[in-house]
Amino acid sequence: MSKKTAQKAKPAKLSKGEAEQVRIRKEVGHDFALKDDAFGRKRLATGTLEARRIYEVSNDTSTGGIVRVRNVDPLTGITSLSRQQREAGMRYREDFRVSAQDGVKPIALTERVDGGRIGGGVADRILSAGRAYADATRALSHWEVSGVVQKVCCAGETVKSLAEQTGEPRDVVSKLLKIGLDLLAVHYGMMLMRRPRG
Repeated sequence: MSKKTAQKAKPAKLSKGEAEQVRIRKEVGHDFALKDDAFGRKRLATGTLEARRIYEVSNDTSTGGIVRVRNVDPLTGITSLSRQQREAGMRYREDFRVSAQDGVKPIALTERVDGGRIGGGVADRILSAGRAYADATRALSHWEVSGVVQKVCCAGETVKSLAEQTGEPRDVVSKLLKIGLDLLAVHYGMMLMRRPRG
Protein backbone atom coordinates (compact mmCIF):
# COMPACT_ATOMS: atom_id res chain seq x y z
CA MET A 1 0.00 0.00 0.00
CA SER A 2 1.39 3.40 -0.95
CA LYS A 3 1.84 6.22 1.53
CA LYS A 4 -0.84 8.27 -0.22
CA THR A 5 -3.57 5.67 0.28
CA ALA A 6 -2.46 5.00 3.84
CA GLN A 7 -2.98 8.63 4.82
CA LYS A 8 -6.33 9.64 6.23
CA ALA A 9 -8.65 11.76 4.14
CA LYS A 10 -7.88 15.38 4.80
CA PRO A 11 -10.76 17.76 5.39
CA ALA A 12 -11.30 20.52 2.87
CA LYS A 13 -10.12 23.89 4.09
CA LEU A 14 -12.71 26.24 5.52
CA SER A 15 -13.36 29.24 3.35
CA LYS A 16 -11.57 32.36 4.55
CA GLY A 17 -14.92 34.04 5.32
CA GLU A 18 -16.25 31.15 7.39
CA ALA A 19 -12.99 30.70 9.28
CA GLU A 20 -13.02 34.42 10.15
CA GLN A 21 -16.65 34.27 11.34
CA VAL A 22 -15.88 31.20 13.50
CA ARG A 23 -12.84 32.93 15.03
CA ILE A 24 -14.77 36.12 15.87
CA ARG A 25 -17.71 34.21 17.37
CA LYS A 26 -15.34 32.21 19.59
CA GLU A 27 -13.61 35.38 20.80
CA VAL A 28 -16.83 37.22 21.68
CA GLY A 29 -18.52 34.14 23.18
CA HIS A 30 -21.22 33.79 20.51
CA ASP A 31 -20.51 30.13 19.87
CA PHE A 32 -24.21 29.14 19.88
CA ALA A 33 -24.20 29.32 16.04
CA LEU A 34 -21.26 26.91 15.80
CA LYS A 35 -21.24 23.14 15.51
CA ASP A 36 -18.54 20.48 15.17
CA ASP A 37 -18.09 18.86 11.78
CA ALA A 38 -17.00 15.27 11.09
CA PHE A 39 -13.34 16.29 11.60
CA GLY A 40 -13.98 17.97 14.98
CA ARG A 41 -13.62 21.52 13.61
CA LYS A 42 -15.96 24.32 14.57
CA ARG A 43 -18.20 25.37 11.67
CA LEU A 44 -21.15 27.71 11.23
CA ALA A 45 -24.46 25.91 11.72
CA THR A 46 -25.73 26.33 8.16
CA GLY A 47 -29.39 27.02 7.56
CA THR A 48 -29.89 29.12 10.69
CA LEU A 49 -30.56 32.85 10.86
CA GLU A 50 -27.77 33.21 13.41
CA ALA A 51 -25.24 31.67 11.02
CA ARG A 52 -26.29 34.15 8.31
CA ARG A 53 -25.32 37.12 10.43
CA ILE A 54 -22.01 38.69 9.55
CA TYR A 55 -19.74 39.80 12.39
CA GLU A 56 -17.38 42.64 11.47
CA VAL A 57 -14.39 43.66 13.57
CA SER A 58 -13.00 47.20 13.57
CA ASN A 59 -9.68 45.83 14.81
CA ASP A 60 -8.47 42.74 16.67
CA THR A 61 -11.05 41.79 19.33
CA SER A 62 -8.41 40.42 21.68
CA THR A 63 -7.12 43.98 22.04
CA GLY A 64 -10.54 45.42 22.80
CA GLY A 65 -11.81 45.96 19.24
CA ILE A 66 -15.43 46.65 18.39
CA VAL A 67 -17.53 43.87 16.91
CA ARG A 68 -20.51 44.87 14.78
CA VAL A 69 -23.18 42.33 13.94
CA ARG A 70 -24.59 42.74 10.45
CA ASN A 71 -27.71 41.17 8.97
CA VAL A 72 -29.66 41.56 12.18
CA ASP A 73 -33.34 40.62 12.02
CA PRO A 74 -34.79 43.12 9.53
CA LEU A 75 -37.90 43.69 11.65
CA THR A 76 -35.78 44.93 14.54
CA GLY A 77 -33.09 46.49 12.37
CA ILE A 78 -35.40 48.86 10.45
CA THR A 79 -35.80 51.70 12.91
CA SER A 80 -38.51 53.48 10.90
CA LEU A 81 -41.04 50.68 11.52
CA SER A 82 -43.80 51.43 14.00
CA ARG A 83 -44.43 49.16 16.97
CA GLN A 84 -47.59 47.77 15.31
CA GLN A 85 -45.76 47.07 12.04
CA ARG A 86 -42.98 45.23 13.89
CA GLU A 87 -45.45 43.19 15.99
CA ALA A 88 -47.53 42.29 12.93
CA GLY A 89 -44.40 41.09 11.12
CA MET A 90 -43.33 39.00 14.14
CA ARG A 91 -46.79 37.43 14.40
CA TYR A 92 -46.82 36.63 10.67
CA ARG A 93 -43.35 35.08 11.00
CA GLU A 94 -44.45 32.96 13.95
CA ASP A 95 -47.51 31.65 12.07
CA PHE A 96 -45.23 30.76 9.17
CA ARG A 97 -42.65 29.11 11.44
CA VAL A 98 -45.19 26.95 13.27
CA SER A 99 -47.03 25.98 10.07
CA ALA A 100 -43.77 24.95 8.38
CA GLN A 101 -42.41 22.90 11.29
CA ASP A 102 -39.29 21.04 10.24
CA GLY A 103 -39.36 17.36 10.96
CA VAL A 104 -43.14 17.13 11.09
CA LYS A 105 -44.14 14.04 9.20
CA PRO A 106 -47.68 12.85 8.65
CA ILE A 107 -48.37 9.68 10.54
CA ALA A 108 -50.17 6.78 8.87
CA LEU A 109 -53.84 6.95 9.73
CA THR A 110 -55.87 3.98 10.83
CA GLU A 111 -59.52 4.31 9.84
CA ARG A 112 -62.12 3.00 12.21
CA VAL A 113 -65.37 1.56 10.91
CA ASP A 114 -67.18 4.79 11.89
CA GLY A 115 -64.66 6.87 9.88
CA GLY A 116 -62.85 8.40 12.89
CA ARG A 117 -59.08 8.77 13.05
CA ILE A 118 -56.91 6.96 15.55
CA GLY A 119 -53.58 8.45 16.60
CA GLY A 120 -52.33 10.26 13.57
CA GLY A 121 -52.28 13.30 11.37
CA VAL A 122 -50.83 16.75 11.80
CA ALA A 123 -51.10 18.51 15.16
CA ASP A 124 -53.98 20.99 15.48
CA ARG A 125 -51.66 23.87 16.38
CA ILE A 126 -49.79 23.38 13.10
CA LEU A 127 -53.02 23.31 11.12
CA SER A 128 -54.28 26.41 12.94
CA ALA A 129 -51.03 28.26 12.28
CA GLY A 130 -51.24 27.24 8.62
CA ARG A 131 -54.75 28.65 8.34
CA ALA A 132 -53.71 31.85 10.14
CA TYR A 133 -50.70 32.23 7.82
CA ALA A 134 -52.84 31.68 4.71
CA ASP A 135 -55.48 34.19 5.92
CA ALA A 136 -52.81 36.79 6.68
CA THR A 137 -51.16 36.21 3.28
CA ARG A 138 -54.53 36.80 1.57
CA ALA A 139 -54.86 40.05 3.56
CA LEU A 140 -51.66 41.29 1.88
CA SER A 141 -53.72 41.38 -1.34
CA HIS A 142 -51.06 42.33 -3.91
CA TRP A 143 -48.39 39.87 -5.05
CA GLU A 144 -45.55 42.43 -4.89
CA VAL A 145 -46.43 43.42 -1.33
CA SER A 146 -46.89 39.78 -0.34
CA GLY A 147 -43.55 38.78 -1.87
CA VAL A 148 -41.58 41.45 -0.01
CA VAL A 149 -43.28 40.73 3.33
CA GLN A 150 -42.73 36.98 3.00
CA LYS A 151 -39.05 37.38 2.08
CA VAL A 152 -38.36 39.78 4.96
CA CYS A 153 -40.50 38.20 7.67
CA CYS A 154 -40.24 34.52 6.79
CA ALA A 155 -36.93 34.17 4.94
CA GLY A 156 -35.00 36.81 6.94
CA GLU A 157 -33.92 38.77 3.85
CA THR A 158 -32.95 42.42 4.17
CA VAL A 159 -34.43 45.35 2.28
CA LYS A 160 -30.99 45.93 0.78
CA SER A 161 -30.66 42.37 -0.56
CA LEU A 162 -34.20 42.47 -1.99
CA ALA A 163 -33.46 45.77 -3.71
CA GLU A 164 -30.34 44.24 -5.26
CA GLN A 165 -32.26 41.14 -6.40
CA THR A 166 -35.16 43.05 -7.96
CA GLY A 167 -33.29 46.09 -9.21
CA GLU A 168 -35.75 48.36 -7.40
CA PRO A 169 -34.55 51.28 -5.25
CA ARG A 170 -34.36 50.48 -1.53
CA ASP A 171 -37.01 53.07 -0.67
CA VAL A 172 -39.51 51.30 -2.99
CA VAL A 173 -38.87 47.92 -1.33
CA SER A 174 -39.07 49.56 2.11
CA LYS A 175 -42.39 51.20 1.19
CA LEU A 176 -43.83 47.87 -0.04
CA LEU A 177 -42.75 46.26 3.24
CA LYS A 178 -44.38 49.00 5.33
CA ILE A 179 -47.61 48.79 3.32
CA GLY A 180 -47.66 45.02 3.86
CA LEU A 181 -46.98 45.32 7.58
CA ASP A 182 -49.76 47.92 7.88
CA LEU A 183 -52.15 45.51 6.12
CA LEU A 184 -51.09 42.73 8.51
CA ALA A 185 -51.55 45.02 11.53
CA VAL A 186 -55.10 45.79 10.35
CA HIS A 187 -55.74 42.08 9.68
CA TYR A 188 -54.56 41.12 13.18
CA GLY A 189 -56.62 43.93 14.76
CA MET A 190 -53.56 45.85 15.97
CA MET A 191 -54.41 48.96 13.98
CA LEU A 192 -57.68 50.40 12.73
CA MET A 193 -58.03 51.11 9.02
CA ARG A 194 -57.84 54.85 8.35
CA ARG A 195 -60.88 56.33 6.63
CA PRO A 196 -60.16 58.62 3.72
CA ARG A 197 -61.00 62.26 4.32
CA GLY A 198 -63.58 63.65 2.02
